[in-house]
Amino acid sequence: MKITGCVEDIIFKNNDNGYTVLNIDYNGTLLTCVGKCVNVYAGEDVELEGNFVKNNKFGEQFSFTNIEILKPKSIESIKKYLASGLIKGIGPVTAEAIVNKFKEDTLNILEYAPNRLSEVKGISSKKAIEIGLYYSDIRKMQDAVIFLQGYDISTNLSVKIFNFYKEKTIEIVSDNPYLLVEDIDGIGFLTADRIANKMGIDFYSNFRIRAGILHVLKESSDRGGNTYLPKKELIELCLKLLGLDPEKLGEIFEAEIEKLEIENTIKIFNYKNEDCLALKKYYLMESSIASKINLLNISKTDNSLDIEEEIKEYERINKITLHSQQKEAIKMAVNGQVCIITGGPGTGKTTIVKCILQALKKYSNKIFLLAPTGRASKRLSEACNYKASTIHRALEVSFKTGENAFFNFNEKNKLVADAVIVDEMSMVDVSLFSSLLRALPNTCKLILVGDKDQLPSVAAGNVLHDLIESHVVPCVKLSQIYRQDDKSLIVSNAHLINDGKMPDLSNRSTDFFYENKIDSEDMYKCVVELTTERLPKFLRCEPSEIQVLCAMKSGTCGVENLNRKLQEEINPSSLKKVELHYDNRFFREGDKVMQMVNNYDLEWSKTSFREETQELGKGIFNGDMGKIISIDYQTGETKVLFDDDRECVYSKQEATELQICYATTIHKSQGSEFDAVVIPIVAGSNQIITRNLLYTAVTRAKKLVVLVGPKKNIARMIYNNFTSKRYSMLEELLKLQKEKTDSLYN
Repeated sequence: MKITGCVEDIIFKNNDNGYTVLNIDYNGTLLTCVGKCVNVYAGEDVELEGNFVKNNKFGEQFSFTNIEILKPKSIESIKKYLASGLIKGIGPVTAEAIVNKFKEDTLNILEYAPNRLSEVKGISSKKAIEIGLYYSDIRKMQDAVIFLQGYDISTNLSVKIFNFYKEKTIEIVSDNPYLLVEDIDGIGFLTADRIANKMGIDFYSNFRIRAGILHVLKESSDRGGNTYLPKKELIELCLKLLGLDPEKLGEIFEAEIEKLEIENTIKIFNYKNEDCLALKKYYLMESSIASKINLLNISKTDNSLDIEEEIKEYERINKITLHSQQKEAIKMAVNGQVCIITGGPGTGKTTIVKCILQALKKYSNKIFLLAPTGRASKRLSEACNYKASTIHRALEVSFKTGENAFFNFNEKNKLVADAVIVDEMSMVDVSLFSSLLRALPNTCKLILVGDKDQLPSVAAGNVLHDLIESHVVPCVKLSQIYRQDDKSLIVSNAHLINDGKMPDLSNRSTDFFYENKIDSEDMYKCVVELTTERLPKFLRCEPSEIQVLCAMKSGTCGVENLNRKLQEEINPSSLKKVELHYDNRFFREGDKVMQMVNNYDLEWSKTSFREETQELGKGIFNGDMGKIISIDYQTGETKVLFDDDRECVYSKQEATELQICYATTIHKSQGSEFDAVVIPIVAGSNQIITRNLLYTAVTRAKKLVVLVGPKKNIARMIYNNFTSKRYSMLEELLKLQKEKTDSLYN
């Protein structure tokens, strides 16, 4: 059945899925209505389609499945509508003045003759036009979002689609819903396919095949870290995704990949006698990396600096004796153009970087010390007593289009840099590394530091591995262990794990402990007790300083389940703490949180009270961790102080990019160090529960590690040396560039 009424007030609104509770004036009585809808405002007339239902707690309600927003008709409803805050520049006073002037004709004036609003005292001609444009956008957005919600697309995603296509939203989506896969972050093939299926689009449509090809390539990059796929594998994955007859798919598939190559969307090439396909952007990124590394290499001068005295001075000041391997790395870095220093924990990477910095300061004016994450850059800065920053901040994010970031410093506007040192290189993906290289002068020294045995970057590429394996870049592999005292086991156990051997689990050390828990419920209780009670007492620290690292998100000892309990124990609900709820999750003031996606537009500030300065910038990135210091009860604005002292204010919508992180995945912890980590060792797939996953988790700890779980699970991880195959062209491209250069000079 259908009913109509005027919206009196909005009781509840879930911004993520659109679920709304509102009161309407229905034939002179107040009726509560529940359902999913686009932004509705007090004063709007609505037509609802649904049924009356009896709610045990709240009584009779109207549950609607469809909603049509009508223009308010009465003078009072128009006033209420305009005063609701939906139109920027119109508050209650201005709304009253406009309606008093134009009466029942107000909304027609807004839509068709907004310039006449300047007849109202206090509204300029410019403001009148702005109000008219804003009102027009709202009406178009409401129509588009209602259309999209008919295909089960959430309110937030619907608004995102409208913001991209604007007034052409309905036309474009109706014509080819598969364009959403290419244009809109957050919409994958399955969503577009569901819409297309409802519209009756043929399963063998060219639109569908094209979208399937792009989806497989994109998913392969986003989830598998691949920069290309062999054609055979791509076809197999497309057949599985599309559910089509292989014989019927053949011709359409070939035609679509040809079109995609002509459009410069993909690159088709032959590698090791096998046809391969890549998204064009990744092919160009890897090609540009190989080209720039080659340029840096050939720009090396033959002038070698004798830095023996600098090394001796460094040893004297720091009261240490450097190993010959460490000295080799320092001399290579200072005298070379591009070099790699790799090694596990305790092998002296930071010590070497500090000495390189000291030596370079005598010969270089501008040295950049960089890391992939804010937490890693802060740690690097403190260790070296030298200003460090993230790569993103050094390059200065300019703007973002889709998934691609553009930086102020690039091939046309180079960084003023004599030398650049990048730490935690295992985390750096092809996109970020190619952006950095494009911004470097050809005369700049580039020193890359990292642990080759850590997990590779979350995003596409295998940069550090490919650089080392190409043998194009000089590399020192550190093997001597220095950072360990007699009672410490973190470093030695990490190396045992990396060598495929069981760690010492005797609990005889002061920094490495083992809790033998067999049952998953016992593991869960032990992790919670360690994090909230035992370790804070032992280390004399706050529970929020203990980091739980999990192999997986789901399960009893997964991130999601542990975070719910740890939030309850560490930061319980209180009348003094404001909470922000959305989509079955909630934050409260004082919570420990992590940014889950790159947001290049978020503004931040960083205050140095010692220097009495304030730094401003843009960009909060995937993996950045911080603490919620305040939530505005009315607006939902959330203020977060990040670990590197940047402060950022999130709108209610932007706060959906945050996640509680008392527990986080081991992958998300890359590049970070924590005083203490608790690691539940669970059973799982051989592709997930691997040796380098455990190695990465253990090496995140500075002072203390606790493993919780059965010994058989630990053994299984250590003996499982499975490394997921990443398809990457960089190693080969580096070799080809070197061969070309060598042939020119020989």
